[in-house]
Amino acid sequence: MAYFWIKTAHVVFVIAWMAGVFYLPRILVNIAEAGDAPAVRERLALMGKRLYSFGHMMFGFAAILGVTLWLQYGIVGSWLHAKLGLVALLLAYFIFCDRMLKRATSGAALPSSSMLRWMNELPVLLLVAIVYLVLAKPF
Repeated sequence: MAYFWIKTAHVVFVIAWMAGVFYLPRILVNIAEAGDAPAVRERLALMGKRLYSFGHMMFGFAAILGVTLWLQYGIVGSWLHAKLGLVALLLAYFIFCDRMLKRATSGAALPSSSMLRWMNELPVLLLVAIVYLVLAKPF
């Protein structure tokens, strides 16, 4: 019974983290399109900073619960290694977005809004691959 509660909490925290992974790049798009409106840029930067902090907290809870599932219930397989590799890529992407946010708030230029929009699609592809690995366990 505890297994299903831990797994449920893990999935909920992953969903909360993914919301941040999807929305942080969108905030970068809005900053890039804000132009020289300092109040708007400042507000978006604050939202991005808070979202990044929230996302890291959600990732931490999801990771702790995932490790608990792995150690306590013996979830193993090559698919798990592939999944964890893709999760590491998503985390690196999330951190990269935060670095771009910090650069933007210090006055550095961001890539174009269209480039940022394309970058926003990358986590969708990674998420599809992760979900496939978890459900199909192909190897």
